[in-house]
This record gives sequence, structure tokens and C-alpha cells, in this order.
Amino acid sequence: MTTVLVLVGSLRSGSINRQIAETAVALAPEGVELSIYEGLGDLPFYNEDVDVEGAVPQSALAFRAAVAAADAVLVVTPEHNGTMPAVLKNAVDWASRPYGASPLTGKPLVAIGSAFGQYGGVWAQDDARKSFGIAGAHVLTEVAMAIPGSVVRFADTHPKDDAEVVEKLTVVLGGLVAATTVAAA
Repeated sequence: MTTVLVLVGSLRSGSINRQIAETAVALAPEGVELSIYEGLGDLPFYNEDVDVEGAVPQSALAFRAAVAAADAVLVVTPEHNGTMPAVLKNAVDWASRPYGASPLTGKPLVAIGSAFGQYGGVWAQDDARKSFGIAGAHVLTEVAMAIPGSVVRFADTHPKDDAEVVEKLTVVLGGLVAATTVAAA
């Protein structure tokens, strides 16, 4: 069984990116389990003063354990003011430690998403790829999905009912799963 941890950059329960993540979970190929990590909002802002043995917050320990247990990571992010949301950047900071032993090291990762603007959140996705890559993840730059005009496009349609989204997610998941096979070899 290949496991993929899904990180959603929006904490809003009904967000379009959350809906895209849920659609990805439903589209998981046979032998692949995707799970949305529900605790990003519980992570305190990264502070090296508390990232010491015996003082690391339980939420950070749980997050690191979830990242470590996954075979790959799928990031689904909106764009906030031209970049990735703070909650996602904070997750990168917690997952990048301990220095030299990050649970992200070498782990295949894809960043996708949707935003209201005409480019579908590509700036946020590019920033996520950059940050996660610096943190040690094996970022798949050739696997991408940016859906523009989210507010209008999904006003009356759930992403699971949008043929283009389903098709693109299927390709994204295929690329991510293929990368886990290569990473495991």
C-alpha cells in the first residue's frame, strides 16, 4: 500500500482546495491511500526555542510522525496575497526539522491547487515547491495542476464533478505514485 499525506493550505472546511483534496482522496488508484492531514491549524508558529527535546509541542510531533509515515506528500494550496498561506509555510518549517533528519528528506511531493486569479495559484504552488524542496522533499516539478477562476468556476459545481479537474488529478496522482515507486527502488 502506498500512502500519500495530503496537506491542504486552506483551513476553511468548505474551501475549494479542500474539495480538490477530497476529490483526490476519492480518485486514489488501487493500492494507494490518500489521507488529508487535519492538524495543520493546531501547529503553533515554528519557534526553535520550543523545538528541543522534551518541549516539542504534541501537535508538531504528530505532524512530523505523519509526514515520516507517508510515502509521498500532496500539497493542495490556494494563493494568499500572491504566495502560499502562512499555515502551509509553518508546516514546512516544522517538517524541515530536526536539521539533517527531516521527515521530508527525499520524499516525493507535488504541489497543486486552485485560486480565483487567472493563473490558478501558480505563485503559491511555486513557493510551496521551493520551500518544500529546500526542506528536503523530492519535488516533482513536472507534475502540476493549477485551476484558475475558482470562485466562479466552482460556484455551482464541485471539483469532483468537473471533468478537467478529475482528469488532471488522475494524472497528478499517477505521477506521484510513480515517483514513490522510483524512490522505494
